[in-house]
Amino acid sequence: MLDFLSVKEIPTLFWTSPKPLTIRPPLVSVVILLFGISLFSLGEALLVVAGVGVSPWTVLAQGAAHTTGCSIGTATFIASLIVLMAWFPLKQVPGIGTVINAVVVAVALDYALPYLPTFEAFYFKLAQAIMGIILIGLGSAIYLIANLGPGPRDGLMTGLQKVTNFPMSVVRNSIELTVVFCGWLLGGTLGVGTVLFALSIGPFISMFMYWLKQFFSKI
Repeated sequence: MLDFLSVKEIPTLFWTSPKPLTIRPPLVSVVILLFGISLFSLGEALLVVAGVGVSPWTVLAQGAAHTTGCSIGTATFIASLIVLMAWFPLKQVPGIGTVINAVVVAVALDYALPYLPTFEAFYFKLAQAIMGIILIGLGSAIYLIANLGPGPRDGLMTGLQKVTNFPMSVVRNSIELTVVFCGWLLGGTLGVGTVLFALSIGPFISMFMYWLKQFFSKI
């Protein structure tokens, strides 16, 4: 029943591109990549508007900004650069998905946030955050299966998984918990949503990869 927690590789399905670094990717790969990233972006927006805790990487950016005096945006950019540099020893290959991820998420957040409902009751806020985390997990699974290049943090996850051979859920949760702890030490602000994200995003990504493989392999 919990077999998905042992997932160690990204499945190959009908929308998987033969290689991540290509100037002529299959159309189906690009279309489903965009769909996955859109779900991911909507999940990020729901997590933000819920107001019960930002993602672990934003906590790290807050802490870094608090310590260095730079803006959160600058701290986020620097963190992304550091993560991308970590790709080289991990032998991760970027692709158009790496660029599309950054662009679409930023644009989608700007457009989605004004239209999403806000709630006063804590339980509704919590439900909104949980739905956001679920969509981030589903969107991540879909766009990673497209094999057109992961986002910076997902690339760190897949690279470390190959090096350690640990299940993807363990690797991702370890990354998020480490980031949360470092951000908290630097003065970042935690919330219930932050903790939920750090503890559940790895299992959700693995679960959706497992379910997608099980479903589409039978078609």
